[in-house]
Amino acid sequence: MDRETRVFAESHFRGLRGRPAGGVGASPGRVDFIERPDSFSYADFFKRYLLPNVPCVFSSAFTEGWGSRRHWVTAAGKPDFEHLLRKYGEVVVPVANCGLREYNSNPKEQMLLRDYISYWKDYIQGGYSSPRGCLYLKDWHLCRDSLAEDVFTLPMYFSSDWLNEYWDTLDVDDYRFIYMGPAGTWYHLCAATLLPVPCPCLPLPHTLPYPVDSGRASLRCPVRGIGCQEEALRDCHGGLPYDVTSPALLDSQLYPMREHCSPPLEVTQEAGEMVFVPSGWHHQVHNLDDTISINHNWVNGCNLANMWHFLQQELRAVQQEVSEWRDTMPDWHQHCQVIMRSCSGINFEEFYHFLKIIAERRLLLLAKGMGHGEVEDSQDTRLGPQQAAFDVSRIAEVLASVVAHPDFQRLDTSMFSLQPEELLQQLEEVMVTTASL
Repeated sequence: MDRETRVFAESHFRGLRGRPAGGVGASPGRVDFIERPDSFSYADFFKRYLLPNVPCVFSSAFTEGWGSRRHWVTAAGKPDFEHLLRKYGEVVVPVANCGLREYNSNPKEQMLLRDYISYWKDYIQGGYSSPRGCLYLKDWHLCRDSLAEDVFTLPMYFSSDWLNEYWDTLDVDDYRFIYMGPAGTWYHLCAATLLPVPCPCLPLPHTLPYPVDSGRASLRCPVRGIGCQEEALRDCHGGLPYDVTSPALLDSQLYPMREHCSPPLEVTQEAGEMVFVPSGWHHQVHNLDDTISINHNWVNGCNLANMWHFLQQELRAVQQEVSEWRDTMPDWHQHCQVIMRSCSGINFEEFYHFLKIIAERRLLLLAKGMGHGEVEDSQDTRLGPQQAAFDVSRIAEVLASVVAHPDFQRLDTSMFSLQPEELLQQLEEVMVTTASL
């Protein structure tokens, strides 16, 4: 990030005054296609798509050097089953049944990759049908596996990736997933609370889908997750649809506000292309061909306020569900945090630790006095001082809101290695010293 981009971004967030990004305004009527890497800079992506929180598609030229595109795909553009079997056949992978609904998801089972590929071959030979149903390999954390080859190289546009930086620092988890499945597999409507990017090698929530082989995916983004578009798609009970292609959405009694919802954006993602799905946008994917995709979910300063807004909404929902026990249950507020974490994977305490780890890394980077140089981190991304200073300003704004929240103030922070108020003070002091950087 250069200084001009940082100043532009900080002015943008001052104008939002703490509101989540992308929360107002109409959805774009089309999705821009980015053709050439040599004429599209980080500043271009940051200002035109990341900051305003709108989608775009990157051409296959951006992914042509990826190992997955070289090794996982045959010359005919089909999944290279033999290579996948040789390399990963004995790996246990999660597999979902697209034809079955369990609450608002699909039931999953664990199986060896070789068994899933055997099923996939039989499914193709059976005319894309099987008595076992339509099975979809989803959420495979291959990038954490020691067997992983040169799967993909994170493009510089997505290098400010706090979520995976956090989990890689803890060496516990990650938000990089492999999806594989025959034509007809799909996943239901979900919200990109994070920043997703799907890509088919065949086809990375922000989300980045990256397709790897000749896979083609139809991506439907029917609503922006924050604002009136989402509300217009809720049913009479307040729930969002599971499948936006369902005829049930035509029932005006079940979906009384549906007529006020704008038509969905539809993108057909070709092999090697990347789709940037903005933070807070609901989306649904249908694979038109046999497809392998790499999905990369991330968080950074641009959607940090969205994440904090989402967590507050989740806590309010939990508190409402268990409100009848508020006066009779000891430690009711703490129980709400426990329930929230079990439902959302994170609570207020863990969110603070997430902010703390990223903040400490940015403060250390700035303290090294890099001048106009860059520092390479463990994910082989490059963070310059302007990016670090921008990150500090975003963490400070959100942390100030966290510290002031009544439910955060109820937490026992006595065992924290750094008190939240102390961290906030450090960030604010650094903001003053880096203002003229």
